[in-house]
Amino acid sequence: MSKPLYQPQSGVLTVQYAPNEQSVLIENPPRFTWIPAQLEHDRYILQYSQSSQFDLEATVTVLSIDYNLYTPDHVLEPGVYYWRYALLLEQEEGTPGTDISDIQTEWSTVRCFTVTEGLPETPLAGRGERYAQAAKEHPRLWLQAKELPDFRRKVNENPASVGWDVFYERSVKPWIERELISEPQPYPNNKRVANLWRQMYIDCQEALYAVRHLSVAGVVLEDQNLIERAKAWLFHLTSWDVNGTTSRDYNDEASFRITGALAWGYDWLYNELSQEERELVRENLLRRSEQIAFHVIERSKIHHVPFDSHAVRSLSSVLVPGCIAMLGEEEKAQQWLNYTLEYYACLYSPWGGIDGGWAEGPMYWTTGMAFVTEAINLLKKYTGVDFYQRPFFQKTGDYPLYCFSPDTLRTSFGDQSTLGDPVSLKTGFNIRQFAGITGNGLYQWYFEQTKSIDTDSEMKFYNYGWWDFRFDEMVYLNDYPSVPAQQPKEIEPVKWFRDIGWVAFHAKMDQPDRHIMLLTKSSPYGSISHSHGDQNGFLLHAYGEPLAIESGYYVAFNSTMHMNWRRQTRSTNNLLIDGLGQYAGTNKVLNMAASGIVEDVQTHPAYTYSRCNATAAYKENVPYLERYVRELYFINESYIVVVDQVDLSQPGKIDWLFHTLYEMKLDGQSFKVKGQKADMDGRFVYSSSGDLELSQTSEFTDVDPSEIEGLDRQWHLSASTRVARSHRIATLLVPIRKNEPKYVSYFMDDQGHGVHLYFTEDGITHKIEVPKPY
Repeated sequence: MSKPLYQPQSGVLTVQYAPNEQSVLIENPPRFTWIPAQLEHDRYILQYSQSSQFDLEATVTVLSIDYNLYTPDHVLEPGVYYWRYALLLEQEEGTPGTDISDIQTEWSTVRCFTVTEGLPETPLAGRGERYAQAAKEHPRLWLQAKELPDFRRKVNENPASVGWDVFYERSVKPWIERELISEPQPYPNNKRVANLWRQMYIDCQEALYAVRHLSVAGVVLEDQNLIERAKAWLFHLTSWDVNGTTSRDYNDEASFRITGALAWGYDWLYNELSQEERELVRENLLRRSEQIAFHVIERSKIHHVPFDSHAVRSLSSVLVPGCIAMLGEEEKAQQWLNYTLEYYACLYSPWGGIDGGWAEGPMYWTTGMAFVTEAINLLKKYTGVDFYQRPFFQKTGDYPLYCFSPDTLRTSFGDQSTLGDPVSLKTGFNIRQFAGITGNGLYQWYFEQTKSIDTDSEMKFYNYGWWDFRFDEMVYLNDYPSVPAQQPKEIEPVKWFRDIGWVAFHAKMDQPDRHIMLLTKSSPYGSISHSHGDQNGFLLHAYGEPLAIESGYYVAFNSTMHMNWRRQTRSTNNLLIDGLGQYAGTNKVLNMAASGIVEDVQTHPAYTYSRCNATAAYKENVPYLERYVRELYFINESYIVVVDQVDLSQPGKIDWLFHTLYEMKLDGQSFKVKGQKADMDGRFVYSSSGDLELSQTSEFTDVDPSEIEGLDRQWHLSASTRVARSHRIATLLVPIRKNEPKYVSYFMDDQGHGVHLYFTEDGITHKIEVPKPY
């Protein structure tokens, strides 16, 4: 009899048992995942079959799978399939099993799935064939050794054609005479200080620039002086304490950069190093890579619980370049690279799905995509494995296009180091990468817009400390085609990212001075990671002006501004219930549970519409909340009606919150915003508990004053209801282009079981029904 198999129940933070009967496959072959049967030393056997009895001739058996995930190496024919797995047993020495039942536990629960026709075909080559085309020669990172002669020719004949002239002038020459950067010093009393942490990783980023750019330039130009300077920087970094201030556990951002620098230096200077020098650098690279791999695989366990932002990113920024550089020379490099490819093929991205969304918000999309596209480019060049064919990568350019439009400010959710600044130029570079992959001219338009708008942020920490645009430009011009830009004249008027629960409304995106963008969310990811307690929140940008804003400032991660304001519901355009918001603390289980759901999105000739439910998001703090639903109507591409429905099991008071850059004029049930390019007329046209009490403040509650000293004030409206068990609130928001006056009239009919609200603009009337609170 086979040994029993432990099959733990999956949770909100774990991978799921998939595929199953409820799964809708988005690619072929399916990706198999399950909860590990034991904590460590687990290996598996997997079977999938068109026979529910797993008849031999209809069954594929895969032996010795190292982790609880698997992507087949071939496409499956359309049809119904069944799958199961078992844990492989450790065999005593000298007693190998002669029958499959001797080497495994009992089989798992059998699950069923259906492969439909026409799915994207995205198999992953098996471990035996995965690196068949990978060359032994160096360099391997970006340009392959066989590509060097042709690239040298381009540089000699027309350096501008591949951006070499600008790259050399601005990204190579500064490091020729620059004094070697000192190894970062420890924090005072070894307690992290935000500004020292940031300076530490910027110093390490500069070291990466020096090594990578001098090495590439020296080898391409066959310039011995540049090569010697690159080697000096490289050997200087190998002298730093692997377990010191740039170790993974002390400052992971610093560690990522130094390990990346060692990988690029080792690979590009390989033929210029003696055997002794190679071993010195490779040993250092191996030890630093091992720190990161150990954290990712053994401690963070992102194949069990995939929601660790830094661990997932370190696959791209560290393990891909490091393992490619060492492949065939260090056994562990192939193990870690296999883990990385299998994660990319199966679980990436944990933050989104087929719609291409990114639950952590656009700045972390920017960071994640910057590194993962670089890694995928390296893998594609070196191994031939092309992850860009996966559905997520084919669609993810839509996410910044709709949710982080290039002309907008303060109009997207989540942590943002660029908060208040124009959309980052790096976001534009990322989306251009997807233009090159997909040929989508809308993405190229986005890139051109950001390049024309964001012209002076290159030296800000969120750019200079993370990437070099000249290097990016050179790589893209050499590897990808030019794509004509396409104006966004016929985009979707309302775009629903079902994978992350975000909804974007747009009118006239192609005309920045007349563009209106309304964004809302109610996300299954809740407030986990870089998301906030903002389910059912909304943001509004109109006529070149942010009106309903993402409030606060980016000071530093874990600052009082971050923890006590930015993450909390009180910073959002949302509701407080008896002064309480959604859970946004540090417990990841509660973060994920504090979720929302987009229940419906509609497009009609006269309006677009969304309905979101954030009831679960408040449950930890407001257990007596029975229901909170918010409806948004974007009418005639001109004005917005917000309808809120709250039901409680005991009487409570609601605070309706609104944030903007300007002090508002409050008058009865109205609040007016007067901006530089646009104004907004806000009116509470109905409240079931009676008139609301309006007040505003420019204070950031519970924020250390030193963190915001010298920063511009922002204004926060609170409209408070009377105490009641049920509340219905309807709010009219009318954005107005400067010097183009308009208004929307309204009246109410409440003779029946509902409240009928009528809104009229320029002779066109629209009716909205609000159910009465019974």
